Amino acid sequence: MRVLLSVPILVTGKTAKGADFQEETRTLVVNAHGALISLAAGVATSQKITVTNPATQQTSECRIAYVGASTAGKSQMGIEFVTPCPSFWQIDFPPEDWVVPEN
Repeated sequence: MRVLLSVPILVTGKTAKGADFQEETRTLVVNAHGALISLAAGVATSQKITVTNPATQQTSECRIAYVGASTAGKSQMGIEFVTPCPSFWQIDFPPEDWVVPEN
């Protein structure tokens, strides 16, 4: 279950060219397995990064699962936790079979 949620995060790692980076950004969408974020640093699919949730000081290693097109100097990218961490975003996700009732 994906949830539209803007959470401030700190992303650190190395760019695809090997340079260290640290960037403050926000999530666009989160789920129990990772998130969709917007990042200016030039990273590549399958690369590892570290994501920190400043509100909880919790840190998790993530893998870049998808890199989209660049817009205004930032790329949307999907990240996934290397080790499952469903509590990282501090929200309760609805069950997989949850359906919104129609009016």
